[in-house]
Amino acid sequence: MSAGRPLAFLAVSCCAAVQTNYNYDESKVKPYTLPDALTLLNGQPVRDAATWNEWRRPEILHLFETYQYGRTPAGPCSVRVETVSTEPGALGGLAIRKQIVLHFSSDPAGPKANLLLYVPASHRGPAPVFLGLNFNGNQSVAADPGIRLNEVWTRQTRQTADAGTRGNQAQQWQVEKILGRGYALATIYYGDIEPDFDGGIGYGVRPLFFRAGQTAPAADDWGAIGAWAWGLSRAVDYLEKDPVIDAQKIAVMGHSRLGKTALWAGAQDARFAIVISNESGEGGASLSRRNYGEDLRHLNTAFPHWFCANYRRYIGHEPLLPMDSHMLLALIAPRPLYVASAEEDRGSDPRGEFLAAVNAGPVYALLGKHGIGTDQMPGLHQPVGDAVAYHIRAGQHDVTAYDWDRYLDFADRQFGRQP
Repeated sequence: MSAGRPLAFLAVSCCAAVQTNYNYDESKVKPYTLPDALTLLNGQPVRDAATWNEWRRPEILHLFETYQYGRTPAGPCSVRVETVSTEPGALGGLAIRKQIVLHFSSDPAGPKANLLLYVPASHRGPAPVFLGLNFNGNQSVAADPGIRLNEVWTRQTRQTADAGTRGNQAQQWQVEKILGRGYALATIYYGDIEPDFDGGIGYGVRPLFFRAGQTAPAADDWGAIGAWAWGLSRAVDYLEKDPVIDAQKIAVMGHSRLGKTALWAGAQDARFAIVISNESGEGGASLSRRNYGEDLRHLNTAFPHWFCANYRRYIGHEPLLPMDSHMLLALIAPRPLYVASAEEDRGSDPRGEFLAAVNAGPVYALLGKHGIGTDQMPGLHQPVGDAVAYHIRAGQHDVTAYDWDRYLDFADRQFGRQP
């Protein structure tokens, strides 16, 4: 079923017309200086946790709100929870499968998100959980005929997903592996919160927060990534109340643009006990000042709806940004953080992701935690770090079984669990 045309928001995506001219030559990376995460805007050093929490952390959060992701509205949003189904014998008895709808407005035709939750059937007591957004609909994460077919967006048209898409992203989710390690898995199709095209705002949650008379976002209003991050927090609102979930052990994981989303969600919402960025690249974990791989020009031209309009000011002027990605990662401290890269994913700048994680380390140290512990980039399949961890694996831009093995091991260590 096709969606109707929103009044003032429909625009043609320009992604196909965007030309890429990325720098993949390390010798062309010019010297750069990173803003100091532990120096206040007035120039005073941050020497203790109280100054970080009361002054510097709010300063950095405000910089990202103002110049990159935009401000997430602080106003209330009444979410109605509808439990659609509970199946205690899903996946051949491996899991309890719950399907929930989160209604974001009183309008039956308004935006809503379908939450799929698997809980290991053998788990005693509340289970820790991995939470993440998916790209292709809930039915894509596992070949489970009991998953309701999502409505998904294709070329700016919304329709019910084809049954042939069941499990077509199963490798990226490794549901049986996660359940077998004693973790629950919760996921939402990101297009339920806002579809991913320029003009998709008209079908998502952002207009619910427009001020009287407002018809378009202000220059520092949140973009789609902010909306998707907000949706992750609404999922946590539900998970906190479900007795089958240990709400103190929620790990958020995202890949690519949804890795950027996971980082921004974790930066804003301390209820995420672990934050995992899988190849989030420019605008996520990689350093903008390195000018390697995807740059701000491509990011803001191909995907102008992801960020606030103020971010575009820095196209070609990345050294003038008052913040960089190491400061985004530092906002997650002292909670555990995992950053991962892939060798062939040069567009995401693996070295830039690693260096951002390294440079978040002083904040973790200030708060009594150990970071990566080295400034030498590790070899393939050689994970490093403690409260901040990093690996680079062979292969392309993707989420693999290897990645999930590392994330599960990391969660076991951080949560004090035996594998």
